[in-house]
Amino acid sequence: MAAEPQPSSLSYRTTGSTCLHPLSELLGIPLDQVNFVACQLVALFAAFWFRIYLRPGKTSSDVRHVVATIFGIYFVIFCFGWYSVHLFVLVLLCYAIMATASASNIHRYSFFVAMGYLTICHISRIYIFHYGILTTDFSGPLMIVTQKITTLAFQVHDGLGRRAEDLSAEQHQLAIKVKPSFLEYLSYLLNFMSVIAGPCNNFKDYVAFIEGKHIHMKLLEVNWKQKGFHSLPDPSPTGAVIHKLCITLVSLLLFLTLTKTFPVTCLVDDWFVHKASFPARLCYLYVVMQASKPKYYFAWTLADAVNNAAGFGFSGVDKNGNFCWDLLSNLNIWKIETATSFKMYLENWNIQTATWLKCVCYERVPWYPTVLTFILSALWHGVYPGYYFTFLTGILVTLAARAVRNNYRHYFLSSRPLKAVYDAGTWAVTQLAVSYTVAPFVMLAVEPTISLYKSMYFYLHVISLLIILFLPMKPQADMQRQPPTPNSVNKRKTD
Repeated sequence: MAAEPQPSSLSYRTTGSTCLHPLSELLGIPLDQVNFVACQLVALFAAFWFRIYLRPGKTSSDVRHVVATIFGIYFVIFCFGWYSVHLFVLVLLCYAIMATASASNIHRYSFFVAMGYLTICHISRIYIFHYGILTTDFSGPLMIVTQKITTLAFQVHDGLGRRAEDLSAEQHQLAIKVKPSFLEYLSYLLNFMSVIAGPCNNFKDYVAFIEGKHIHMKLLEVNWKQKGFHSLPDPSPTGAVIHKLCITLVSLLLFLTLTKTFPVTCLVDDWFVHKASFPARLCYLYVVMQASKPKYYFAWTLADAVNNAAGFGFSGVDKNGNFCWDLLSNLNIWKIETATSFKMYLENWNIQTATWLKCVCYERVPWYPTVLTFILSALWHGVYPGYYFTFLTGILVTLAARAVRNNYRHYFLSSRPLKAVYDAGTWAVTQLAVSYTVAPFVMLAVEPTISLYKSMYFYLHVISLLIILFLPMKPQADMQRQPPTPNSVNKRKTD
């Protein structure tokens, strides 16, 4: 008897819908990636419809919550099939904690259950299913939901379990005084705008968006009358959406060309490891890491555009009187590519995750906030060994960069030419340091990572350790305790 025919390629092996398999084969792109893009494009059109036809003025908040949740659940099932059960189980478990736990413990229980469940799923997918090669990557939505669950739990704890005088200004602003209803909880976690690709956002902002108060609330925060408006404006997100879709299109083209021309596997081939000179390896490493970025630019910018199309993501008015739709932006490409410090680079990469890390870890742990923040970030990303190489290297580079900046930067601020030389030098060093640090993140496994670092003589590890050991860290830098996250605050309360 003839053996049963197997799927012709790995692109077919997905637990999600297979209706787009012919398109997947035509384009030569894995089916789960095709499903992801298809859902995000449908979500984009659904977002415009949601904003125009279900606007708060003529539709109740409950209806908007229900529609957003139903669409989100459908997209998850379409992309991940029965694997979506993991997402729904985690949401229901954590709502049970939200409904029954005391305000003094709700953040602890939610954090350990959400992170524990996420870690178990990471481990099972990678080590039981052979590094996830033959399975759909359902961890993305699970990671986003984990961020939202823990963010909400900590904000409820701040509102109901702590004294107002113990909160920072930001914690006080975001604190939640009433536990959410079941519908609000489901809508916040599973709405179609962010369930597939994020980003994480604050519960107060989301509820204000559903109730139609989001834009007015942000305008009041920036005092719109002082910005030159005589009546309360009603900004449209259309311009911002078109701009972000253009960035998305360029990123897609770069992904289909640059990324495929310079795959990360180039970093372990015989020429790179044994024949190329050290300067050539540095330059080639930079090019390959640059080529790995467009897929992130594509996914995050498209997700931002989806939220904006629904009317969510307005952040206020800038100094020139222009409306800003970057409340949920996950990256600032210009600042990433022109970053002159490791800190500046991290502040503009995966911004909402950095904000989450600050909210649930950096501001609250009593000891070693930078180290523990990096460890939590690695654990949240998954259990691939490469992640831990990246984040452990990142700790060394962050501490070394901080020491160099605090000891030498002021010597270059006396004139514009010196400052220009300093900026050019620190830009080059930052870009090369980031490329070296994040290479294991995209290589994932131990063997290629060790091969790469051996071929580079572990140079950045050695330099960073020497700087940390022999260059004094100024006291004021220690007191500021700036995290590898954006919007760092000077006042931090231990929870």
